[in-house]
Amino acid sequence: MAAAQEEAAAAPPSTESDATETEEAPPGGAESDATAMEAAAEYSWLQLRFDRPPRRLYHFARQFRSATSSGSNSSGENFLKGVKWSPDGSSFLTSSDDNSLRLFYLPEEAYIAAEPVAEAAVESEDSYGAFIQANEGEPVYDFCWYPCMSLSDPATCVFASTSRDHPIHLWDATSGELRCTYRAYDAMDEITAALSISFNSSGSKLFAGYNKAIRVFDVHRPGRDFDQYSLLKGGEGPTGIISSISFSPQNGMLAVGSYSQTTAVYAENNMEPLYVLHGQLGGVTQVLFSKDGNYLYTGGRKVPIFSTFGSVHIMLGYSQYCGHCLQVVQIS
Repeated sequence: MAAAQEEAAAAPPSTESDATETEEAPPGGAESDATAMEAAAEYSWLQLRFDRPPRRLYHFARQFRSATSSGSNSSGENFLKGVKWSPDGSSFLTSSDDNSLRLFYLPEEAYIAAEPVAEAAVESEDSYGAFIQANEGEPVYDFCWYPCMSLSDPATCVFASTSRDHPIHLWDATSGELRCTYRAYDAMDEITAALSISFNSSGSKLFAGYNKAIRVFDVHRPGRDFDQYSLLKGGEGPTGIISSISFSPQNGMLAVGSYSQTTAVYAENNMEPLYVLHGQLGGVTQVLFSKDGNYLYTGGRKVPIFSTFGSVHIMLGYSQYCGHCLQVVQIS
């Protein structure tokens, strides 16, 4: 009992009280609208230019090539498997074939607009080393940031990872320590690894994808308690490995993609199926909602095509030839 309380204390703080206060706040009316318009007029919008190639500000290579790990890859042929920015933009997290997660914080000079950073050469030394390296015992299947993460609040600085034959790990992004675990068991009472993970938009739940099923963990109750949902309701849901999960930021929906070439959209509160989307030529490797929640992007396995679903129809197909390889292009 004491151990369970200790694990729960290590989980990220709840945001329910903040949400309640925000909902109960009275509307500002015309006065608040005028204030918002004045603030928008004074805001200096980011100017994007596409008439010149991007500059390489920071360079990281040697620390990956010389990496050693207890995992299967010890030949020096390490490679990156994924990169994800933190929600507050202060850092980015990488996953590589040496079964490690590396966290890089941006240096102070990156925040000073008056001091431009010189372009980094490819042959040069790494710009700086990883602040944290979290080593998993087996290949990492997926990883994700806590959506309410802010560097100004250390309690929210966490990220989750899942690897082969291991439970889901919640890591502290300030110390690199393991805060807690979320464990799922199969019919033989053995730990089964999640193949994809994602926090919901509020950060209160952790959704994990398995074979034909989703398990939902309460973030503030680590351990082996979870709700399980089969995705085969009505016989039209995705089958096989659930490879990716994405939440709509607006309307309480989540999308799941599977290697069975199917993407499905569900209601977050009860996992009721809403839409089943077809059209991907290969297994779905990633699903991602747009920031406004109106579009859903999907990426395919071994087939270099991205599809954009809007109003449950394919709006756009983007193709990029990568040759005959197993390279995965990540949507961001």
